[in-house]
Amino acid sequence: MMNNRLTALTLAAALGLTLTACGGGTASQPSAGPGAGESAAPSQAQTESVPSGVEDGVLTVGMECAYAPYNWTQMDDSNGAVPISNVPGSYANGYDVMIAKAICEANGWELEVVSTAWDSLTPSLQSGTIDVAIAGQSMTAERMAQVDMAGPYYYAQIVCVTTADSPYATATGIADLSGGRCTAQTGTIWYDTCLPQIPDAQIQTAAETAPAMIMQLQTGTVDFICTDLPTATAAVAQDPNLVVLNFTGTDGDFQFASEEERAENVNIGMSVVKGNTVLLDAMNEVLSGMTEDDFNEMMDQAIAVQPEV
Repeated sequence: MMNNRLTALTLAAALGLTLTACGGGTASQPSAGPGAGESAAPSQAQTESVPSGVEDGVLTVGMECAYAPYNWTQMDDSNGAVPISNVPGSYANGYDVMIAKAICEANGWELEVVSTAWDSLTPSLQSGTIDVAIAGQSMTAERMAQVDMAGPYYYAQIVCVTTADSPYATATGIADLSGGRCTAQTGTIWYDTCLPQIPDAQIQTAAETAPAMIMQLQTGTVDFICTDLPTATAAVAQDPNLVVLNFTGTDGDFQFASEEERAENVNIGMSVVKGNTVLLDAMNEVLSGMTEDDFNEMMDQAIAVQPEV
């Protein structure tokens, strides 16, 4: 993505798309980590006091609309994109939209997408502005202390991305990234947990959005970034000068205290307000009929139709 790509990324940010890394049906999936069923069950009174949000037949979904391939903004309804209700004339598409449409179709709901900043997803749930956040969120214990989560609806490996002509392009582990300038998206485990594991890393200010993170790499502000594999794959599909560094399964990979902790950081889920078991169960029911292969196939479709930037 050179000049024209940078311009498009800037435009995407200017549209207010601020900020922004399955169930029982998959016998061969990796450990699901802490799913919705592992959070403390609410009392009957608590459950009855939490509205599902879909009493009107509309599922209102919050997402950044700036986090390809999970979600992005485009200016028409091609490839199944849906209107963004709070950004007139704009449409949302991507993996999150595809999943949301499948959930709505299974339950007979209409879909409404609201562009929501990454840091505003949980407050928007709690205020009732949105019914669910489907936005590429990891199912971490910290996040699940604030919300309940359905899923996983994707399993995302943690990777780094650099440029093809970078001295770090041949890295085989995080030790080979020693001393490099790096960043990741704010409010993510990539920035808070992964980058600090790199020896002598020169960690720069966190990027407010995924496009801004990628732009920092493309403009030479940083030597590499840390993100998840779908985001990296989508970036490389648009800019062949970028390369993915995937250390998964090697001694040079990012480390977690346990496999359970690793799972909760790579499992991607959907957030609902605490106690909303009606919506949680309805979404998990749909996901339980899908396999990891189904998720990967849908993600490939999202990457294939993402707009060129």
